[in-house]
Amino acid sequence: MPRILAVANRKGGVGKTTTTVNVATAMAAAGKKVLVIDLDPQGNASTSMGVDKKGSMRSSYDILLGNSRLAEAVVWTEVPNFSMVPSSPDLAAAEIELIDVEKREFALKRALCKDGINYDYILIDCPPSLSLVTINALVAADAVIVPLQCEFLALEGISDLIKNINTIKKNFNPSLTLHGVVLTMYDKRNNLSQMVEEDVRNFFGKKVYETVIPRNVKISEAPSHGKPVLLYDFRCSGSQAYIGLAKEVLKRERELVA
Repeated sequence: MPRILAVANRKGGVGKTTTTVNVATAMAAAGKKVLVIDLDPQGNASTSMGVDKKGSMRSSYDILLGNSRLAEAVVWTEVPNFSMVPSSPDLAAAEIELIDVEKREFALKRALCKDGINYDYILIDCPPSLSLVTINALVAADAVIVPLQCEFLALEGISDLIKNINTIKKNFNPSLTLHGVVLTMYDKRNNLSQMVEEDVRNFFGKKVYETVIPRNVKISEAPSHGKPVLLYDFRCSGSQAYIGLAKEVLKRERELVA
């Protein structure tokens, strides 16, 4: 079975999608076979990888509802070793449609257990809420990567997310762990970024990745070109930071499975 990492935060705009696609790209470049599942109805991960969502393709919605197998929804990206399951606006209604499904929290896990064995890693881009869709991602995952924007209000949301992760662990997925917290949109010229970093490192200790993701215009521009920033501008500070983060993620993976 592949290792499954959910990228989650209840707050929007903190860099979940950017982290997902760029860590996946760097993993693929390192020779890992990677699948990204876009579970956000907005479909930003799909857009960021240049996937045309207007076609009649299968989506993560179909996987979640059991309407198709995982392999039927997979599309290949221009990055070797990197494929993805695109999102669909129908995901917004999935919560209602799953109500009558037996053990609805395990719908995604069931689908991945049937059909997810041909990958080294599966990364799940979660929606910015603790919906039933997000719960499915956390139940299916081995560990959670939490992007945290370097702003004061972001700190309030992360404590709730950790409580949610512990609740999922207690009730549905005892093996779920916090893989790590990554500080995003970091501005070293800004005292607030440094204060947030200090608070987060004091609270989470070694769970915080050493690599921080800087504010970088290339990171913001890349999705409009349908590319991860590593392909859009490999030499920019954002790309180099995500390469460093991916190395840390893979290093922790080696330690976790040792």
